[in-house]
Amino acid sequence: MRVIGALILGVAIAGGLAVATRAAEDQPAAQSEAKAPPASTVPVTPKDAAPPPSVTIIGASDAHGVLGRDVRSAADEDMGRIVDVIVDREGHVRAAAIDFGGFLGVGSRKIVVDWNALRFGKIANKKDSITLELTKAQVAAAPEYKEDTPIVVLGASGSLQPLQAIQ
Repeated sequence: MRVIGALILGVAIAGGLAVATRAAEDQPAAQSEAKAPPASTVPVTPKDAAPPPSVTIIGASDAHGVLGRDVRSAADEDMGRIVDVIVDREGHVRAAAIDFGGFLGVGSRKIVVDWNALRFGKIANKKDSITLELTKAQVAAAPEYKEDTPIVVLGASGSLQPLQAIQ
């Protein structure tokens, strides 16, 4: 019995030493992992990073916004002001919506005119107007523009090409 007890005690001591030795061997690895920087601080560069955007510089006297600009006829009649620009599915400018008629916004209606019927000439400042190659009577007879309905575009003679049918 004593022999068996001594044998069990010897095996237990040997097993304990083996476990302690493995723990001591694993400890330096754990310490070296702890010394490594966290993954969030390591810079990561995507393989397919987007190139930087291109830059175009347009001189202050070379381009101007058109929204809110007054529109006048060739006979210098007040035709209203541009309130919207209409583009097709490809992003090409097709027409301009003009707030036409009325007084101080009362009684006015939106009319859509072909972009090619507009002449921009001298628009160096906000007070300069855009010229429309249509008469006041022609614009007055045009149907009103309403969003989410088919757009009737009033154009100068022969300058408008129809939009492709939506399929």
